[in-house]
Amino acid sequence: MNDKSQISHAFETFVKEAPAHQKAWLGAVQQLGEASRLDAKTEALVYIGILAATRLESGLPFHVREAKKHGASREEVISAVLAGLPAVGNNVIQSLPIALSAFDS
Repeated sequence: MNDKSQISHAFETFVKEAPAHQKAWLGAVQQLGEASRLDAKTEALVYIGILAATRLESGLPFHVREAKKHGASREEVISAVLAGLPAVGNNVIQSLPIALSAFDS
C-alpha cells in the first residue's frame, strides 16, 4: 500500500484517520486470504466480480492490477466484471471501463 495511486481516496482516508480499525480490518483480510483455497489469480478475479456486482467501483483499479500481477488476462478481467450479469443485471457494465482502464495502464 505504499503506492497511494493504487488505492482509492476513501481507503487512503481510512488508513490515515482510523489506523486501529484499518489494522484490524487488514488482519481479518489476511486471515480470510489464508483460509481461501483459491489461487491468487482466481481470488482476484472473483473479488473483481464482487466489486462490480456491488458497485464498489473505487476498489476496482487496485484489484484489477492485483489480478494482472497474478497473471490474469484482459479477457479474464472482462469476464470477471460481467460474471454478475445474470444475477444482478447490467449495472455491472458500469465497472467495465474502470476495470479496463486500470488493466491497460
